[in-house]
Amino acid sequence: MEPRVSLITLGVADIARSRAFYEALGFKASSAGGGQVVFLQAGPMGLCVWTRAELADDAAVADGPVGFRGIAIAHNVRAKEGVDTTLAQAQRAGGVVTRPAHDTDWGGRSGYFADPDGHLWEIAWNPFFPLSDDGALTLPP
Repeated sequence: MEPRVSLITLGVADIARSRAFYEALGFKASSAGGGQVVFLQAGPMGLCVWTRAELADDAAVADGPVGFRGIAIAHNVRAKEGVDTTLAQAQRAGGVVTRPAHDTDWGGRSGYFADPDGHLWEIAWNPFFPLSDDGALTLPP
């Protein structure tokens, strides 16, 4: 397996609501999916929103309870103040800030929001993980 992520799919309650939320954050929807599923460009990869029930059925698992799922998607920003700006943007779009922006003990700045279906996003500025012009994250050796 090549060590990369191509697409993250989120199970959601309302596809139209999720599309509007992510488009308000600047993601661009693709014409693929025919309305049954929405694919959004996320830098060099894709983000997908699909109904929870259909995603669970496709994976042949039971649709479990809504709540903390043991995962957060991270979005790194280029500048420290970008954490506050991005959290405010998510809140205006209908997200819920679960942890306000704060300086971290590892030397960065971080905060969290939940999308309308409770999917957690960490917004972080990490001076030790530079971003290239296309937004790709580079981990230190």
